[in-house]
Amino acid sequence: MSIKLGDIAPDFNAESTIGNLNFYDFLGNSWGILFSHPADYTPVCTTELGFTAKLKSEFEQRNTKTIALSVDGVEDHQNWIKDINETQNTEVEFPIIADKDRKISELYDFIHPNASATATVRSLLIIDPDKKVRLIITYPTSTGRNFNEIIRVLDSLQLVDSHKIATPVNWKNGEDVIIPPAVSTEEAKKIFPKGVREIKPYLRYTPQPNT
Repeated sequence: MSIKLGDIAPDFNAESTIGNLNFYDFLGNSWGILFSHPADYTPVCTTELGFTAKLKSEFEQRNTKTIALSVDGVEDHQNWIKDINETQNTEVEFPIIADKDRKISELYDFIHPNASATATVRSLLIIDPDKKVRLIITYPTSTGRNFNEIIRVLDSLQLVDSHKIATPVNWKNGEDVIIPPAVSTEEAKKIFPKGVREIKPYLRYTPQPNT
């Protein structure tokens, strides 16, 4: 199965480090980040999971739950978490899914046979409260993900959902945003009282509305 942007993320039941869970029930009305790992006890994954745990308060501020997946079993996950906590100086509290039969990995297209027939690639999905897939990003197994970028995209998606804007290249929370072409300049001046800066008729900026 190939999942694309705008698709509804498939629901599933799974064993995890916090017990059996249903994906939709776990997410509730929150945003979700589902990310896969090639295997337990791997160095790059250890750093990724540790950094994700350190971002707990950042994700909570954004009403976002994280959930990881690896093709090993729960017992390995639990023992691996001890190593992660020790080496990364953190506490992993989010669930890690056990996917020994690779059913969820195949459901979410986390197995890329030309890269590895058995290990999952480093795929990450951002899923909104309506269970719609809003971001898909896939790294090779050898390259750790940039979670500062994940936070940046999450901020952008949530801002776009609440205001008629888009975010420009390298945008960071608090910086000026772009007014989409579908919004006329006349309408924009009413919607954005902080002002409209026009570079070209199709390229217009306004200060971030919620700051």
